[in-house]
Amino acid sequence: MPRTVLLAEDDRAIRHALERALTLEGYRVTAVADGVEALAQAHHGRPDVLVLDVMMPGADGLQVCRALRAEGDSTPILMLTALVETADRIAGLDAGADDYVVKPFDVEEVFARLRALLRRTDRTEPDAAAGAPGSDAADAERAAPELTAEGLRVDPQARRAWRGGRELELTRTEFELLELLVRNAGIVLDHSTIYDRIWGYDFGPGSKNLAVYVGYLRRKLDQPGAPQLIQTVRGVGYVLRAD
Repeated sequence: MPRTVLLAEDDRAIRHALERALTLEGYRVTAVADGVEALAQAHHGRPDVLVLDVMMPGADGLQVCRALRAEGDSTPILMLTALVETADRIAGLDAGADDYVVKPFDVEEVFARLRALLRRTDRTEPDAAAGAPGSDAADAERAAPELTAEGLRVDPQARRAWRGGRELELTRTEFELLELLVRNAGIVLDHSTIYDRIWGYDFGPGSKNLAVYVGYLRRKLDQPGAPQLIQTVRGVGYVLRAD
């Protein structure tokens, strides 16, 4: 079955070009021109992934994202934005988006990010049979140990995390990044390794994608008077340790 994409983009030329490219890539695409129609289509039939332009009439991409997340909809969301400031990108992550692409973009980058989002969804949403009570898979999942490091506790199966007694409210990408760092506590992970493990694609040395996510994760992790847990190893990558 082809994967389904709900594309919301008010620029007609970009919408038509991206719809055609996605269709040729094998996706089944529903393309709309505003956020109100995007919400209606998302409610009508849940797609495998959403691609939302940030600035749209009616309801913008951030409003659509917040509305879906408030309803408990965890469908992966890729944001398209012409806004290049870090604060603007963080607003998208805060709204519940999983990833973003800055305009003008290369369509191959869009394809790569969609593939990565869908792979992550496949990993975290096993089919009902595999997780049925009494099955080997279900028993293994219940027995999966929690991870602990530097005062952090991560439950990979429940996809929940705590620092001390405080539970952290994390997006899908933030959780996966934190889990990777906790699993490798004390080990310096280079940029390429993190990109490959989290996104399945190395966006190259010029990308600020990872730095934005690390910065936002730090804001949720850090506590007044407590050491910063995610350390930057300049020119290499990041490591989880309390110095």
